[in-house]
Order: sequence, then C-alpha cells, then structure tokens
Amino acid sequence: MSKQPQGTNRPAYAPDTTLVNAGRDPQRFDGFVNVPVVRGSTVLSPTVHDLEHHTGRYTYGRRGNPSVEALEAALAELEGGAGVVLTPSGLSAVSIALLSVLEAGDHLLMVDTAYQPTRRICNEVLRRLNIETTFYDPLVGGGIAALFRPNTRAVFMESPGSQSFEMQDVPAIVAAAAKAGIVTLIDNTWATPLYFRPHEVGVDISIQAGTKYLGGHSDLNLGTISANERCYRRLRTTHGDLGITVAPEDAFLAARGLRTLSVRLARHQQSALTVARWLAGRPEVQRVLHPALPDDPGHAIWSRDFTGASGLFSVVLNPATKPSVDAFLDSLALFGLGYSWGGFESLAIPFDCSTYRSATHWAPGGPTVRLHIGLEDPADLIADLEQGLRHLAPAEASDLGK
Repeated sequence: MSKQPQGTNRPAYAPDTTLVNAGRDPQRFDGFVNVPVVRGSTVLSPTVHDLEHHTGRYTYGRRGNPSVEALEAALAELEGGAGVVLTPSGLSAVSIALLSVLEAGDHLLMVDTAYQPTRRICNEVLRRLNIETTFYDPLVGGGIAALFRPNTRAVFMESPGSQSFEMQDVPAIVAAAAKAGIVTLIDNTWATPLYFRPHEVGVDISIQAGTKYLGGHSDLNLGTISANERCYRRLRTTHGDLGITVAPEDAFLAARGLRTLSVRLARHQQSALTVARWLAGRPEVQRVLHPALPDDPGHAIWSRDFTGASGLFSVVLNPATKPSVDAFLDSLALFGLGYSWGGFESLAIPFDCSTYRSATHWAPGGPTVRLHIGLEDPADLIADLEQGLRHLAPAEASDLGK
C-alpha cells in the first residue's frame, strides 16, 4: 500500500481546476504531464529491514502502484473525503462499500429505486451472510427514522433513481441517520462529485460507477468509493483484505477521462435538457422524468442540492402497443440499445420498474424508455427521435394495464 496520504495540501481550487491538476506530479516522472501506466506485481526492498517493516512507498502491486494511487488521490480531492479506493466495476464498489460497514445480524435500509444489481447483492449475498434488508420509499425523507431498528447499521441512497428519477432528500435522511449513529451511503454516479458532493451534506460513503462519466468513452469498467474519516479505515482494510485491485490501464483511462469530465458533463447536460424539453412537448409523450425540469416533482430538491444534471433521463409514453414501442426503438439510428450510459454515444432502453419494486408501486400510465444523451448534435438526435415516434401505435383499451 502507498505510504503517502491521499489528497493534497494545495490551496482549495475551483472544481474545474481540481479536475485538471489533482493527482498529477510531473516532476516525479521526469516532467511527463500524465502519470504513466505502471504494470507490476512484485516490489523489491533494498534490505530485509525494509522488507519486514514495509518502509517503501509500495509493498506489492495489489496494494497500490503509481497509476492507481494517482487516480485515488485525484478523486479524494474532488470528493472531499478522507480517501478513495478503486474497484473493478460500479457493482463491486457497491458490494465492497456495504461489506465494509455491515456484519452478520445487521439491518440495512436500501432505497427501493436502487440499481437492480444492487438489489441482488442485498437479496442474495447479504441475505446469505445473515444481513437483513428492508427496501424503503425514496421519498420518505426524514421520516426514515420510523424504519430504524436497534440493529440498523446503514442507509443506502441513490438520487436520482437511475430509471425513474425520484429525488431523495439526502440531507434529511443523513440528519436522521446521524442522530441514530447509522452510516449513510449513496450511489452518486448520475451527478458525479462535480454536480453533487455527498460528503458536504454528511454522507459517510460516496460511490460511483467510474465506468460511466468518469471514463466517458465506454471502454473501461471501474468503481470508486470515497469515505469520510469515520469509515475510511475500515473501508481500506476491507478492500485490501478481499484482494480487490484494478488494472493500471483502467486507472490510466479513468484519470484521462477525469481531466475532461467538466466539459463533457456540461455538454451532456445542455443537450439532454434540449432533447427533454422537446420530448415534453410531443403528443406521444405523457411526461418526462428529469429532475432539472421545473415541473418535475423532484426539481426543488435538485435545485437546492445539485449544481448540474447529467445526460440521463426517462420518458413515459402515452399508452402504446409493445410492438410499436419496439419498432420505435429499433428504428433509431443514433441511439444504441444498451444498458450502460455515461459515454460519448446516445443510448436507449425500455424498462419496467414494476417487476422488481417492493416498497413502492410503479404504475406510470404508459411504456417507459430511458435515454442517455451523448455528445452528438442535439438537432440530429431530435430528428432521429421524431422519425422513431412515428412508429408508435396507440394501445387498444384491452391492452391498457398489461
């Protein structure tokens, strides 16, 4: 493991400046601007004393190397926590974070809008470890205190929900949890710490699927976990004890993506709002699920807590037959059909939350489609959606409710 602390003693810079400078030390690498890709497992010590007392900056490749350390340090500065660990995927980041705070016999409160694989961690992995999960309404706010039990150890949030986009009152939930001594975690992939900084409102652990906007180019899998002083030591220990490591090439790609995160997110936000506003005026669309739109139910919370929005949102179509919804999606030329998001390309998927929710009822009144707006010209994306919407055929009365 690196002997150097994460973060820096530099003056506090604006986020855009931090993105460019954090984690870089050109003089350490003969003036090269970027930290090089360092591949290696074995690290040699000059003497037995150094070997046995771990006096070197690194001891073993799995415990850290310059490529990984640079990204961890940059993210620690951006997140504002005590430190960051990296994992091979967003899902592994969720699982490692949960395992770092939960033990057999504990009780977890998990938001009902959570990413589906996160639900499987709860229902399969944690259940086998005798950890009980209760799913809760994302709109509960400070009322979550009524769900606390003597053995409730953690509350997990995702705001907005990555399919249905409900906004959680994170400060109210954190305040209730802190009063009861309960750890709080959040999946912050949608906003990234550039548009929402969870530690600033008291969240203990902030998680990102670095696969998405941090990488930005749909060419890597990565997870990041940032923790405050309360949780970092145990997080780092759990991460190391489980042998979690990431490839230096992936750390390099993520660090490269970090440098352009601000300009990419600004474009994603601008284009997504342009497309979302256009869709809101279409006769085929019942409503648009985007918290940055003034008429969205979560807009007040979004505008209070967030400084921006990314490129991901959903639409509820007016009742239409499934074959016609499929034809709409199949006809799109610029929107790929894929489950990820955060890259340069636009994507679309149909979804139905009613198949997995347990604490809330999902009945939007029509078919639902999630869109990720990439870096293409929004006028071209709108034209593509416009031709696709012509394929929608209204559902017959007998089709409603199916």
